[in-house]
Parts: sequence; C-alpha cells; structure tokens
Amino acid sequence: MDNAVSAYRRRWWVCGLLFVATALSFLDRQVLSVLSSVITQRLGMSNLQYSHVNTAFLVSYAAMFLLGGRMMDLLGTRLGMALSVGLWSIASTAHSAVHNAFQLGSCRFLLGVGEGGCFPGAAKGVAETFDVSRRALAMGIAIGGASLGAVAAPPLTVWLAGSMGWRGVFLVTGFIGAVWVVVWWFVAGELQRGRVAPSPGEKQCVRMADLLRRADVWGLAMVRFIVDPVFYFYMFWIPKYLNSERGVSLEMIGKLSWIPFLALGISNVVGGLASDGLIRGGIPAFKARRLVMAGAALLTVASSLAGRVKGLEAALVMMSLLMFAHGFWITNYVTLISERFPKGAVGTVMGFSGAVGAVGGMLANTAIGWCVDRFHYGPVWLASGLMYPAAFGVLLLTIGATRTMAAEVSQPQGSTR
Repeated sequence: MDNAVSAYRRRWWVCGLLFVATALSFLDRQVLSVLSSVITQRLGMSNLQYSHVNTAFLVSYAAMFLLGGRMMDLLGTRLGMALSVGLWSIASTAHSAVHNAFQLGSCRFLLGVGEGGCFPGAAKGVAETFDVSRRALAMGIAIGGASLGAVAAPPLTVWLAGSMGWRGVFLVTGFIGAVWVVVWWFVAGELQRGRVAPSPGEKQCVRMADLLRRADVWGLAMVRFIVDPVFYFYMFWIPKYLNSERGVSLEMIGKLSWIPFLALGISNVVGGLASDGLIRGGIPAFKARRLVMAGAALLTVASSLAGRVKGLEAALVMMSLLMFAHGFWITNYVTLISERFPKGAVGTVMGFSGAVGAVGGMLANTAIGWCVDRFHYGPVWLASGLMYPAAFGVLLLTIGATRTMAAEVSQPQGSTR
C-alpha cells in the first residue's frame, strides 16, 4: 500500500515539474510579445522587421522541435529537459543586451533552439508515467503550464518593466529558468526511480525512416501545419493588435491580454478530464479523443468575429473562445500521439509534428506582417476561424481507428501482423 501511494505521488511530482517547465517556456517567449510596442520603438523596428524577428524564433524552433524530440527519445527526459531549459534560459538572458533587430533576431533564434525540446519532453514524460485512464488529464496539466506562463507573462512583464526597465525583464526570466534546471536535475532523478520498466518494444527508439512511412505520422504533422499558425498569431500579435487597432495602452495590455490564455489553461485540464471520462464510460480511447477534438473545431469558427466586434470586451470574449477550444484540441491531440505510438517514438513524433507546425507558423507569420501593413487584421481574423475545422478534416482522412504502432511494436516477435 505504501509503495502504491509513493508511486502515485511520484507520478504527480513528475507532472508538476513538467507543468513548471512548459510555463517557463511560454513566459520566456511571451515577454517580447508583451513589450513589442516598446522594444520595436526603442530599436526602430517596422512591423515587417518584427515579423522577421519572430520568424527567427520559429525557424530554430521548427528544426529543434524535431531534433529535440529525437533527443528526448535518445537521452531520456531528465537529461533532455535539463539541456533544453538551460539553453533557452541563457538565450532569454542574452535578450537584455541587444541593440538592433539583428541582435534581437539572433537571441530569438537561440531561444527557439532551447525551447524546441520542451513539449516533446513533456509529452514523453507523461506517456512514461501515466496509464490511459489518467493520461489526458496529466497531459492537460503538463502542457497546461504553457497557459500559466502566458497568463503570468503580461502582468509580470509590465510590472518588471516598470521596476527594472525592459532589459531587466529578460534577466529575471533567465534566472528563473536556471533555478528550474538545478531543481529538476537533483529532484527528477529520485522522482523517476521506481518507474515500472518499459517493455522491450517500448524501450527502443524507433527508426525515423519507419515513422515517415506511416500515413498517420504525416496526417498528425499536417494537422499542426494548419492550426499552429493560428496559435502563433495569438501568441505574437495579440498585444500588438490591442495597442495599434484597439488603442490599448501597455499597462492595460498587462491587465487584459492574459485572459484568453487563462481560458486555455482551464480547457487544457477540462479537455483531458472530458475524454478520460468518456473512456471510463466505455468509449474507446481513440473515439473519445476525436469526439472532443471535433467539438473544439466547431467552436473555433466563432472566433473569426474577434476583429469585427466593436467593443474591446466582446473582442476578448471571441479570442478567449478560440483559446478555450484550443485547450480541448491540443490536450487530446498530444494524448492521441502518446497512445498511438510506442514510448520510444513519442518524443520523435511530437517533435516532427511540432516542427512541421512551426514551419506553418513561420510562413504564416511573415504573411501576417505583410498583410497587417497593407490590409490590417481583417483577413487574418477570418482565416483563424477556419483552420481547426480544416485540420479536423485532415485528421479524419489520415488517422483512422486502425491498429496503432504502439500495438505493432509491443506485439511478440513471430506473431501475425
């Protein structure tokens, strides 16, 4: 009984540490977004240059999402996450010393290199630790840390900028990341001891060539390619939109722009509870995850009105609606990957799909900068409301309730395939 209680606590400690890591990842990347109007003015940057700075992050993030996911499968979650958070904390600190757009873009590039492994590592850590009946809830909590980081970023950034200047904000966030690395390194080793040994099929790292021959891997990647640009738009451009189009001051941005991300954080957890509850009610896991994602996709259509409504409060409601739907979507999407592939491939598939999604975000981000300079935000809002239904259509076409790779790998040798 004591061993069971100890194992239960150990699982949730691992989940909590991963929650903090994903929170730090979004806190660090959101600082620039919150301070965009100040930094672009101080450094003399145009909207197009600002989009190029964001693109620098996305280029390295796309590459390192793939390589970082592979690193997690090869090195393990403990070492992989320590390297990932350590590198992006150094990059965050370096932001405090920039004096032009090129230097800022270089720091963003390094930030993307570090952050690329975070979410594959979080997904892998949860997949290794939780069974199917609790996995979506744990996944929602672990990746839901991103929402906490995004919620904390606006008020914390504005407060720190008022006290220490915008350069001081990056010094503080870098220091926080360094503290996390120390805690993780000394605590995670003990927390991860006692984990049930994986089966031989789950332990081995699956060859990339074998994964790339699968239609479901490409389908999952295409889903991210379609929907990630919408999320990156919310992450990088909403504070700037509120300032330039709605006349919201920096102080008010700190008070308001966290609201959609709070909706995201709530729905990360509720979305996991919803599909886990369907499974405990007798619905197969794949069908339960897909049902929740279908409802989320339909909900996002209303968000295209965010740029058309007159009141600021109504616009925030529309933005929050999309982020609420995204929480249901992404929690079940990541959980689906963890259940469809063996543990030795979860990080790699997460990394590959995230890399493809970052490429989509990179292309869209440049297009957004061009579009905003010429047509304002109207076309962007319209497109954002159509992407999730399109992605769900891709999901239906490419990922059926067929035998998963996890089942194939765990099948004893010599049995019929």
